[in-house]
Amino acid sequence: MTSPHPDAVQPGAQAGRTGPVLFAYDGSDIAGYAIQYAATQLPPGREALVLCAWQPADVGFTPVGSQHFDANSAAEVEKAAADIAAHGAHLADAAGFRAQSATVQAAPTWKGIIATAAERQAELIVLGAHRHSRLAGHLLGSVATSVVAHAPGAVLVVHQRD
Repeated sequence: MTSPHPDAVQPGAQAGRTGPVLFAYDGSDIAGYAIQYAATQLPPGREALVLCAWQPADVGFTPVGSQHFDANSAAEVEKAAADIAAHGAHLADAAGFRAQSATVQAAPTWKGIIATAAERQAELIVLGAHRHSRLAGHLLGSVATSVVAHAPGAVLVVHQRD
């Protein structure tokens, strides 16, 4: 049996670097499905960061369970976003990742996702694509389209199950 060349790099990996998988998680069913789908495509035990990006007023995420908050109160929105991210990290842990949660305030939210991915040196961004009425939005979703266009590395876009 021969072993691979010691300098060989696995496809999709960068030499000397294996950053975390960043899950852009907004609490929606498609975001949860994206975590589950990624677990079928990536080796177990990967480090992951589950990020809930939010903005004041138009918060950009779905509250967990029956949680209610005042969208005009930054403190309440930030707490709700932290709860969303923690819920996503729980899903990621259950799917086989070693997950942490984080939040970022950004307007638009895609900028927070990109900035956090760059800051944390994420190797891959995973997000679910919501379908919208416009053609580009219908194909990917506005946040997904912007993340793909501006990402510092690889992006896995998971579409809604029909």
